[in-house]
Amino acid sequence: MTMNVNRGAKLVSDGQALSGMGAIIGDGGIGFRVWAPHAEAVTVMGDFNSWDAGATPLASEGNGYWYGFAAGASVGQQYKYSITNGGNTVARRDPYSLQVTNSVGNSVIYDHGAFDWEGTSAHCPPHNELVVYELHVGTFNKAFGNVGNLYDAAYRLDHLIDLGVNCVQIMPVAEFAGDVSWGYNPSDPFAVESSYGGPDALKTFVRECHKRGIAVIQDVVYNHFGPSDLDLWQFDGWSENGKGGIYFFNDWKSSTPWGDTRPDYGRGEVRQYINDNAMMWLRDYQMDGLRLDMTPYMRSVDGSGFEIPEGWSLMRWIADSVRTDFPGRILIAEDLHGNAAVTSLDADGAGFHAQWDSHFVHPIREALTTTNDEWRSIPSVVDAISTNYGDAFARVIYTESHDEVANGSARVPAEIDPGDQSGWAAQKRSTLGAALVLTSPGIPMLFQGQEFLEGAWFRDNVPLDWARDGHFQGIANLYRDLINLRLNRAQQTRGLTGQGLNVYHANDDDNLIVFHRFADGGPGDDTIVVVNLSNEAQSDLTIGLPRPGLWKLRFNSDAAAYSALFGDFDSFDAEGFEGEADGQAWHGTVSIAPYSALVYSQDA
Repeated sequence: MTMNVNRGAKLVSDGQALSGMGAIIGDGGIGFRVWAPHAEAVTVMGDFNSWDAGATPLASEGNGYWYGFAAGASVGQQYKYSITNGGNTVARRDPYSLQVTNSVGNSVIYDHGAFDWEGTSAHCPPHNELVVYELHVGTFNKAFGNVGNLYDAAYRLDHLIDLGVNCVQIMPVAEFAGDVSWGYNPSDPFAVESSYGGPDALKTFVRECHKRGIAVIQDVVYNHFGPSDLDLWQFDGWSENGKGGIYFFNDWKSSTPWGDTRPDYGRGEVRQYINDNAMMWLRDYQMDGLRLDMTPYMRSVDGSGFEIPEGWSLMRWIADSVRTDFPGRILIAEDLHGNAAVTSLDADGAGFHAQWDSHFVHPIREALTTTNDEWRSIPSVVDAISTNYGDAFARVIYTESHDEVANGSARVPAEIDPGDQSGWAAQKRSTLGAALVLTSPGIPMLFQGQEFLEGAWFRDNVPLDWARDGHFQGIANLYRDLINLRLNRAQQTRGLTGQGLNVYHANDDDNLIVFHRFADGGPGDDTIVVVNLSNEAQSDLTIGLPRPGLWKLRFNSDAAAYSALFGDFDSFDAEGFEGEADGQAWHGTVSIAPYSALVYSQDA
């Protein structure tokens, strides 16, 4: 039975039942529909009937669903279902609650159609022109002792405009237990976290992003629910083996690292529930994309196999739905296994547009944080730059994410030099990592505060230190300049948006890499990146070039304008002369500072 989330449907004149799930807006009242196949009786109680459990019974529709209409009920009123099974009666929040008072409170009737979007709409840039900034609402902009909310986060959007990013990815905002969390413990998947401001706050945040030309990707969690404050648990009183009941696997497939609460992907109503949820974020919140958390635990129990094919097929259904109903949006998997099938449209593929790439972040972080130059592996860095899943932009690349800067790991500057997280080595090598992220093939992603050397490991109760933005404005400018090059804003580096890559110089002895990025090739397109992962400067180095003529230096990460600690090393434009080098028909001479990156291109 296909049901859609409340979209402002109206009751027809003959009294026919409203379509949809949850609390459905009608003329003169609210329709309520809930799935409770093992219930003997279901009623709805709330502000509209003085919380009288017997006042508004729902009728069985003969297929596990129950429906009723509450005349006089209205938007903003609170409610719950009263469900009887086997002589026991329980009160449950609506699984399709669009708003709740809190994770142990009541459902609230909400109308998606009432919000004023002020003419804004989703507008995801082409995937090869995305620069993503991941943020956590609760800590992105808040004072100590308070929970940051979505209005607070919107206050800092102009910082992101100055930085140059064109997309934010927000960590999960579905209602979770308590007021402080990473968000990966959803209790009410359709409701926006009450401490973050609820559904109107999220819509306001998205609207303000879209006004500024910033796309929004929502992080969602379908590999498990809860596990706490979870009214979905044994929702209608039925379960097997002491497990979760109708919304969950009730056998060995229920177990996850986060609780015994893996949804039953093989049950049609649960599949519909999750697909409805994914489409809600794109339709009703105008999200530009979704990022699915830990997809390996949707397709397997331990995150390594494919023994839950129903999870894999559900992911493909979501992907097909996005591609069909919301073309141009983006669907990202946190799969982390480098499996090309995740982003394949073949019959056995999951159909995502991109996946977080562990084959980039781990070797790059190791190269940046290794103390001794002799221990650095240039072949590993080359592999990280070159990994391809059939499309250069079918992967998201980064050196910092919420996972990589917590759970025993720290921010890159702290990993480089724990004793001096703002010192020369930390600044030089962390910004070299930024250069690799923003010039390698892939969709680049930053984590909040990375641009001003935030050193503390990520915690959901410690706010971002915005004072560092002023202290390290030069580093933020370095990120801004790299982002502008990545997005070809000066029409000089189109190759960074292209599919083409040729790593043609990789010296493991000198820790030097040179690679060529290109779309169609030619002046204004061909882009050369020189990376020195050594503590030694390299002068008058001959490298191959793909074309003759003047190659202008567009970026030098050692520029003193970025930091007083940087050496402002004499790196200059290069001239391409005839004569083979590195397999190229032309060659030139470059000089580069320690732990630095240079970017060259020709005028169009």
